[in-house]
Amino acid sequence: MKKLLIVSTSVVAGMIALAGCSTGTDNGSMPGMDHGTSATSAQPSASSKDNNAADTMFAQMMIPHHVQAVEMSDIMLAKKDLDAKITALAEDIKTAQDPEITKMTTWLTGWSEPTTMAGSHSMNGMMTSADLDKLNAAEGTEASKLFLIQMIAHHEGAVEMAQTEATDGQNANAVALAKTIVSSQETEIKAMKDLLATL
Repeated sequence: MKKLLIVSTSVVAGMIALAGCSTGTDNGSMPGMDHGTSATSAQPSASSKDNNAADTMFAQMMIPHHVQAVEMSDIMLAKKDLDAKITALAEDIKTAQDPEITKMTTWLTGWSEPTTMAGSHSMNGMMTSADLDKLNAAEGTEASKLFLIQMIAHHEGAVEMAQTEATDGQNANAVALAKTIVSSQETEIKAMKDLLATL
């Protein structure tokens, strides 16, 4: 179910431009949806030049990955007559991931690193334009099921990237965030699979 997308510099720049301040509210409805307000949020901003190439790539790749998760959530929140659990999930994803986009962008700026990747890089779990078109067009239970299937694959890709950072990263805050993403998104994947089974 995993998707692979080649993301160009211009696409990444566009994704970052789409990322705004969080407007969601954490209803606590999905397990593990607290990584946006975890202990790592209270840590210093990682502005010192204590990063390595793995830290830089982690932030540069996770930003557009998170941006797409927020975009997918916005697609669902624009739909009517959805199951309340799906709406709550979409809101929770926005609440968790919007602040992390801002945090990682701040880190890259503090490290004097570009906020976008040079050239093109592949990322597991990213949806294609066709996938997003299908999600946009779907309604009701079909939309809910498709959203869960796509978001499970999306989270699995994020977990892989975060695991690489946890192993190879140098910056303490970036590594801590990566470990939190692994833990929280693995919990979310299980919760989404359970929810999917009930639809």
